[in-house]
Amino acid sequence: MSLSRRLTTAFLVLCALVCHSSAQIVAFGASNVSGFKVEQSRTWPALLERLLQAKGYNVRVINAGLYGDTTAHMLQRVDTSIPEGTKVVVLDMGGGFFNDKIKNVPRDQSEKNIHAIAARLRSRGIKIVPEFSYKLPDEFKQADHVHLNNAGHKELAKMLLPEVIAALNR
Repeated sequence: MSLSRRLTTAFLVLCALVCHSSAQIVAFGASNVSGFKVEQSRTWPALLERLLQAKGYNVRVINAGLYGDTTAHMLQRVDTSIPEGTKVVVLDMGGGFFNDKIKNVPRDQSEKNIHAIAARLRSRGIKIVPEFSYKLPDEFKQADHVHLNNAGHKELAKMLLPEVIAALNR
């Protein structure tokens, strides 16, 4: 086989790999990410993955949410919970703050922790999409007015979809 033919074949194989490679997204945060009292297949990370795939994106959305997580704990686990190769992180901007408040962590310390998390992600070339589930109205929340219900997870996945698509395409 000639050199030009081998190079053409190698180029086509490379194009096929790039075109069909999967993008990794991580949903990172506390209980509204993990899906407190919600079946895993109905959490917004699982729903977001299905919505993206329905639009033709070859993606995997990893749910790295932990019930009761504080911003300090999120900062401690950011490097171990978000694997190499992650393209986008949907960052829970409310749950950690809420849990910090319960534990009497000063607001300025919570903000410093979130900024440090964002800085680590950016230093790794990871795009950040903020998640503001706490801003959804009560109709999308469980009786505690904090945790999302099934409808809330569905609504949040739909709200995040265009933001995540924009981040993937940047």
